[in-house]
Amino acid sequence: MAITIYHNPACGTSRNTLALIRNSGDEPEVIEYLQHPPARQTLQQLIGDAGLTVRAALRAKGTPYAELGLDNPALSDEQLLDAMLAHPILINRPFVVTAIGTRLCRPSELVLDILPHAQRGAFTKEDGEVVIDAEGRRVAPSI
Repeated sequence: MAITIYHNPACGTSRNTLALIRNSGDEPEVIEYLQHPPARQTLQQLIGDAGLTVRAALRAKGTPYAELGLDNPALSDEQLLDAMLAHPILINRPFVVTAIGTRLCRPSELVLDILPHAQRGAFTKEDGEVVIDAEGRRVAPSI
């Protein structure tokens, strides 16, 4: 069963998501989308399959979002897609695709909902948050 992650290795959420996939025993196809941006049709499909709007798939933090005036509500989806394809850093990450579904995995543990196999052991995110216990069970977030 194929799994694909649109990954940015400089992003902690993306690294945690990739590690959760591997913790299930699967080795995904890793697409470093900053070097290999998806085609327009693929990007539209990722966004649609994840149940998002184009605007919801935009990343503002650490990107040219403000300089490009992308906060303008009058911009069409086509214009937003143009910006995302011209500046792939604007694509929020990580998108993960499995046979079960497509998700924008923010937070990273959203990937658990679409993985075909259970977690094989404990998992702690880079920030120290425990997500999976020693028996491979999901830990409820602390409030």
